[in-house]
Amino acid sequence: MKKALTIDIGGTKIYNGIINESGEFIGEIEKHSTPKTFEGIRDTFKEIISRYEDEVDVIAFSTCGAVNNDNNKILGSTGNIAEDYPKMDFKSLSKKPVFVENDANCAAWAEHIIGASKGMPYSIMITLGTGVGGGIILDNKLYKGKSGAAGEMHFKMSRNKHRHCTCGSWDCFEAYASGTGLKHTAEEISGNKDITTYDVIDGLKKQDKLMTEIFNCWQNDILNGLIGLSNIFDPDVIVLSGSMAEFVDTDYLTQKVNEEIVTLPTKVVKAAAGNYSGMIGAGLLALGVTK
Repeated sequence: MKKALTIDIGGTKIYNGIINESGEFIGEIEKHSTPKTFEGIRDTFKEIISRYEDEVDVIAFSTCGAVNNDNNKILGSTGNIAEDYPKMDFKSLSKKPVFVENDANCAAWAEHIIGASKGMPYSIMITLGTGVGGGIILDNKLYKGKSGAAGEMHFKMSRNKHRHCTCGSWDCFEAYASGTGLKHTAEEISGNKDITTYDVIDGLKKQDKLMTEIFNCWQNDILNGLIGLSNIFDPDVIVLSGSMAEFVDTDYLTQKVNEEIVTLPTKVVKAAAGNYSGMIGAGLLALGVTK
């Protein structure tokens, strides 16, 4: 059975591990702090690869940032990592084949092969964290678009220029559906600039009226985005992952989505591939696992 060395790159942490064609990890998963410089990141990659490349068939990167359709180059800076990071020449890092893909796309593929959307040809995965990521599976294939940047969740929720988004535009889905969006909603409703997402979730658990109102407003912003995505892509399922997905009510979202969409019914579920789904998906894609 073939194996892949998988490396997951985020703004603060880099993880690495080895997986097989069944999506199972072989040995321990290692964690490193993401260096602040391009050179530091490249040196970290080289050190990891030097230790493991003789044990594997391919090197697979799950990375922040959109990746081209040749799976060898990042298309632009993500803003949360060294400015020169998109210039990384991934293929030069190893004598073995090197495969690179966006982390949300990798996670979507992991869910499609071994997780919550397994056996479903059409699915959307949305990662709800500090920001919002997305991956789209159409007819059992990862949908990348003409350049490789498809799945970015920056469609408009309003035309009022109410919330500035990390992408530089205004009122994107991410600006409402993310953890950052929940904080903004909490500030607006409560009038308290010091309120945190932890305050909201803690209050929700205690059935506090104000915190429940804030949470419901945020969850309905997510709902509105899911309605639009369902009407456009007609998916079998929408999978929610990420730290903020833990708190949403998928039964409520499924019911409300199906009350409003003009396509056939879908369902909203929580991710099942685990915390390292990006690494798993990268490895499975690199190894060519399709079912």
